[in-house]
Amino acid sequence: SGHVQLPPPQNVTLVSKDFDMILTWTPGEGSPPNVTYTVRYESQERMDKWIKVPHCKNIHRTSCNLTCVFPNLFVKVRARVKAVSGRFQSPWVESQFKEYHLDVELAPPVLNVNVKENVIHVNASFPLATCVESLLWMYDLNLWKAGSTDKKQYEGNFRKDTVTINTTALRGNYCLSARSSFQSIDFKHSKFSQPVCVLLNHKG
Repeated sequence: SGHVQLPPPQNVTLVSKDFDMILTWTPGEGSPPNVTYTVRYESQERMDKWIKVPHCKNIHRTSCNLTCVFPNLFVKVRARVKAVSGRFQSPWVESQFKEYHLDVELAPPVLNVNVKENVIHVNASFPLATCVESLLWMYDLNLWKAGSTDKKQYEGNFRKDTVTINTTALRGNYCLSARSSFQSIDFKHSKFSQPVCVLLNHKG
């Protein structure tokens, strides 16, 4: 055809990070500076039908968030990307298949700690995309006295649940930390969040 082809994008990967599913890539070696990228995806429900992703057409960045693009979170999908510059374009490069439900990587929740007299109310907020809020996200909460390794565990709280802890018998500096959890085939967990510490029943 005599067409000069653009270098194809490299390291095309469907990554799950912090509850999202994102296609990432790096520019092909020797790409011109003004290159743009276009992304499509395919689901195992309908193989050989590559579906357009309107918010990732002719973009300059090297990633595309596909979390709420996939109509079914329980089916394997893959994506592909090509480079475009003027009338030249690269070949498509495909990612591997991933399934949101099985492959999702969790971020730690953010704890909101409300200290009242004789009680602490704790709830967790999650950086979730709207389309995945309905899944059964849980969190596990740990409470311990600062400096101690003995942790009291409150496991399997639903995402919207508030954990109420009676602090009548607690005195001194106490810390709380939580991790997200999610059951697909087995339980997945995030890392624990940075501890939030509070001073309880301080007479002074």
